[in-house]
Amino acid sequence: MSIILKSPKEIKKMRVAGKILNSVFKKISKEIKPGISTEELDDLAERLIREKRALPAFKNFRGYPKSFCISINEEVVHGVPNPQKILKEGDIVGLDLGLKYRGYFADKTITVPVGKISKDAKKLIRAAKKALKKAIQEIRPGKTTGDIGFVIEKVARKNGFFVVKDLFGHGIGRQLHEEPIIPNFGKRGEGSPLREGMTFAIEPMINIGTSKVRTLKDGWTVVTADGSLSAHFEETVAVTKKGAKVLTA
Repeated sequence: MSIILKSPKEIKKMRVAGKILNSVFKKISKEIKPGISTEELDDLAERLIREKRALPAFKNFRGYPKSFCISINEEVVHGVPNPQKILKEGDIVGLDLGLKYRGYFADKTITVPVGKISKDAKKLIRAAKKALKKAIQEIRPGKTTGDIGFVIEKVARKNGFFVVKDLFGHGIGRQLHEEPIIPNFGKRGEGSPLREGMTFAIEPMINIGTSKVRTLKDGWTVVTADGSLSAHFEETVAVTKKGAKVLTA
């Protein structure tokens, strides 16, 4: 599959989708507290998305049963909401949500604390957030996907953490997943060259104890191999002449 470049008009449409998604996140973030179930958060997310006349991107995507991916503590990605999964004080929670609006997709993830969290958890969240920020600063025509991965892993290592190497960011547009893939590691100058009009989701996934992951019996939830904490951030971005334009900011 080839990389699909987007016109300025298409990028504007993706920006509208991104703004809607960001508004949903703002409302959901206020509900993150001990005692709420991941099923309740999933129901809320789907309702908010549909109120905006958009569609939840993840529901039924490759058979995924819910609208939201909610990953707690050692869960890296694709945590499946259910009524028995209740947030508690000290958890960290990855909130991964996407939507489709008028033919275009937007995808975003944040990791948030539930009440007071440990110093290690705070450090992990800060590092993952910084890795995303640094990655976005790399984006401009002439750079490569390897440059993005390089800075993500550099931030992780500097903080004593590990990037997940089995999962990737991805192109996005009229499809939720397009080319290219965006690894969270790499070498400068290698990988796909960045060109004006490219749109993709960058998503650092950073673990405290190991880069290795495994998938649970539900077939979806990916966890750290050693049970250590994981943090995940993601934005949908476009490559412009001047650099990155964050479409989900």
